[in-house]
Amino acid sequence: MDKKIWLSSPHMGVKEKEFVNEAFETNWIAPLGPNVNGFESDIQNYLDSDIYVAALSSGTAAIHLGLKLLGVESGDEVLCQSMTFSATANPILYLNAIPVFIDSEKETWNMCPILLEEAIKNRILNGKKPKAIIAVHLYGMPYKADEINAVARKYAIPVLEDAAEALGSIYKGVKCGTLANISILSFNGNKIITTSGGGALVSHRKFDKEKAIFLSTQSRDNAPHYQHSEVGYNYRMSNVVAGIGRGQMLVLDERVTARRNNYERYFEELSSIELFTFLDEPNEFYSNRWLSCLLTSSYNIREKIRLNLEKENIETRPLWKPMHLQPVFSKYLSFVNGVSENLFNRGLCLPSGSNLTEDELSKVIYYIKNCVENA
Repeated sequence: MDKKIWLSSPHMGVKEKEFVNEAFETNWIAPLGPNVNGFESDIQNYLDSDIYVAALSSGTAAIHLGLKLLGVESGDEVLCQSMTFSATANPILYLNAIPVFIDSEKETWNMCPILLEEAIKNRILNGKKPKAIIAVHLYGMPYKADEINAVARKYAIPVLEDAAEALGSIYKGVKCGTLANISILSFNGNKIITTSGGGALVSHRKFDKEKAIFLSTQSRDNAPHYQHSEVGYNYRMSNVVAGIGRGQMLVLDERVTARRNNYERYFEELSSIELFTFLDEPNEFYSNRWLSCLLTSSYNIREKIRLNLEKENIETRPLWKPMHLQPVFSKYLSFVNGVSENLFNRGLCLPSGSNLTEDELSKVIYYIKNCVENA
């Protein structure tokens, strides 16, 4: 069988080993050290010099701490984009809070501002004003931040920006990861850059960074002995892992360019086929095209392509199954319009790694075309 073509595999540069080796040589094998500080500075300088970054063990950990920083407690309701990965919503339950899911709009596939306001009005009418909003930049496409933030300000509800898939994306001249009260990033193995596992919390307030670091290091009080006045977590990024991140930051722009080129190639080769459509960038939106997504005309066509590519050892995935359709979240309230369910049934994520070769990309396109011609 031919070598597997992955959906989105890690892509190492040449400098990562140098930072990691330095950690070994200096014995900084701990959840603190010069690489952690340096990685935080690298992210800060890339995004905006007027923000603060706390490097953590995962994007999920960052969402968990971000919700705590926004004051979410047991019994509170949190409005959450339904079309996303479960890691966006799971931390709501970690806090014994209650998720309320909001469907997508068609232009970006992200949270619908109209449904968001409808949900807020409904919950206030029922005596349950939401404590926070989690909006997601799906597949690297920025959500409608102006509209979402306008609704949030109108009802004085803070926003947590899930930019796990959107490092390198830009919304109206502003980097994704800086568009809300608190933002999070992910450096999981399949992301635009990776530390193998890791994430970051981003805020415009120094206090939030300091509090996140405190909570992520077991909430140890300032005392000569181990003393703890509140519950803490083991969420801090290690100095070794951060070394990988420092090397990856040096090639981030190259990785974004490569993924956007993948998308352009898919679009050029496949967009003329009547059965297919693609997600265009709205005006002033710039997507890192973390994953290139193909929207087919039907579930049957989507599955025919997916299964045929699977036979050729090519990995693809359906679009995210919305949270309001997931068994674990089925009992929770949702405000839906059918958009995300339709996207899930018809959409397919194509191999999108920045390390895809020309031959691999051509092979994927060939088998997609071949599948359609034989349909």
